[in-house]
Amino acid sequence: MSAGRDAGGGPSGGSRLLGLSDGLLVARALHLVAAAGVADALAGGPRPVGELAAATRTHPDTLGRLLRVLAGEEVFHEVEPGVFGLTETGRYLRSDHPDSVHAMLAFSELVGRSFADAMHSLRTGEATFPRTYGAPFFEFLRAQPEADRLFNAAMAQATRRDTAALIDAYDFGGARRIVDVGGGDGGLLLSLLGAFPGTGGVLFDQPHVVAAARERIGAAGLAGRCEAVAGDLFGALPPGGDLYLLKWILHDWPDAEAVAVLRGCRQAMGTGGRLLVIERMIPRGGRPHPAKTLDLVVLVLLGGRERTVPEYEALLAEAGLSAHRVIDTGSGLSILEARPADAP
Repeated sequence: MSAGRDAGGGPSGGSRLLGLSDGLLVARALHLVAAAGVADALAGGPRPVGELAAATRTHPDTLGRLLRVLAGEEVFHEVEPGVFGLTETGRYLRSDHPDSVHAMLAFSELVGRSFADAMHSLRTGEATFPRTYGAPFFEFLRAQPEADRLFNAAMAQATRRDTAALIDAYDFGGARRIVDVGGGDGGLLLSLLGAFPGTGGVLFDQPHVVAAARERIGAAGLAGRCEAVAGDLFGALPPGGDLYLLKWILHDWPDAEAVAVLRGCRQAMGTGGRLLVIERMIPRGGRPHPAKTLDLVVLVLLGGRERTVPEYEALLAEAGLSAHRVIDTGSGLSILEARPADAP
């Protein structure tokens, strides 16, 4: 039997494991070139690696070696020795691409440093990020404007990729006043108001996030239908909404904090209000699913967790809410609709 093959002639279990491990190296190479802005420097066409390194303030030989790895993954192509350009896939790394993933991958470069220390999470069940960076995740972002800008851009890119599926899956037009709790720059809420002209909205987030959101609301011509309110996620939430949104919020937090957020929503809404928990729900069984990998990310960064539908239902019940239905959007996200437990 040759090395690396099993008795049936296929790759051995060891080779499979080593292949999985090598995936980390490709991912890190991708994060590094995103953070360095290599794709933007190639917007005008292929360039010699020395010229590209000067434009991105990187080491020429090292950059060439990274690009060689990613050319093997069809992200870049070497049009002639030492000259690299973008493939069709690589164009999504440009920050100006209409469906760009640049910020998500560039922010992953920062995330990856915490995973280098993630044995701490495995030993303790606690977030590793504060150990790596000296402060909890959101506290660190408040103190680091550039990292905060990149994080918000990454969340906006993720939301843009999900919005069409959410609009197709749920009739938001039945709501008079939508409150997007932790709504970031307003991308989701503004898309909903554009798709459903009879609705109004409130974007709720931290003060420094809301300032940018107000500008976006005004630029969209929706200031008459949408307001931005600053506050604390664990304080009083804007009252009077008939539909509250929590998209990618609860997974940031352990159970006690998640219940506190849900109680805030319950207190803010009337008996006829609805809440949408929009998350990646962990399915039953052992098959791969994005929620299972994202679960490790939120653990290492925040001490949070992805959850199954029954786990979310238990949190809702503790907060005085009752799960009504779960809608699969087809995008990896699910919508769990809840209502006050004492609603008629």
